[in-house]
Amino acid sequence: MAVLLSLSSSSRLPNLPENPQLHHNTNPKTLNPTSFLDNRHVQSKRQFLLKTTSLGLIALTSQTPLPNSFAVPSPTPKPASFSGIVNTKAWLQHYGDGFSIRVPPQFEDIEEPEDLNGGLSLYGDKVKPKTFAARFATADGSEVVSVLIRPTNQLKITFLEAKDVSDLGSLKEAAKIFVPAGSTIYTARTIKIKEEEGLRTYYFYEFGRYDQHVALVAAVNSGKAIIAGAAAPQWKWDDVGVKLRSAAISLTVL
Repeated sequence: MAVLLSLSSSSRLPNLPENPQLHHNTNPKTLNPTSFLDNRHVQSKRQFLLKTTSLGLIALTSQTPLPNSFAVPSPTPKPASFSGIVNTKAWLQHYGDGFSIRVPPQFEDIEEPEDLNGGLSLYGDKVKPKTFAARFATADGSEVVSVLIRPTNQLKITFLEAKDVSDLGSLKEAAKIFVPAGSTIYTARTIKIKEEEGLRTYYFYEFGRYDQHVALVAAVNSGKAIIAGAAAPQWKWDDVGVKLRSAAISLTVL
């Protein structure tokens, strides 16, 4: 179902209030991947999951090599606002495992090819898991649109299967899961879309980290978190931000 595509027009997107009091927790004891790598003490399973998840979400940004420290915010954070999106109906619609997303023009598919021979050798080699469910970029690699799929029980320990992103916590609480530590959150929104079974919740975050600006949308379906991220350098965001934000918001759970 392409229920999120209507969000490309401003008429379907209400002027939701900002969340000025939303601050990202950068406590290195719980979210700093660097301290995880250096700490030789045994840590809880929850701490381990949060830190390894942050490493995966950081990969949503452009292909620029990551700095050594994960806890330093962008030196020149640039305020952002949820000021606009464009109609994406004319864009290519990519269908993945339980989701669809619109791909901006002149973006190329850079997803790693599936290893069809994995697991077929006499030695029982395991199939290499794919990092991304979808990944597209401009020719120079500076603008990237990616989709990750992760089991929700790896993001938050629970005995029940998560059916909606709100099962992982409030918009503010879930920021600890979806936004890498050390980021500066510019805006965060809750988007609710009416479906046949009822309302589905999407969490939207826009944040900066080092020289990168990221628009991220997260949703949950049947115990899986589907996370779309669109990223570009801060200096390019004024020119490409509306396009990339629109791509992230076009994420639709099928």
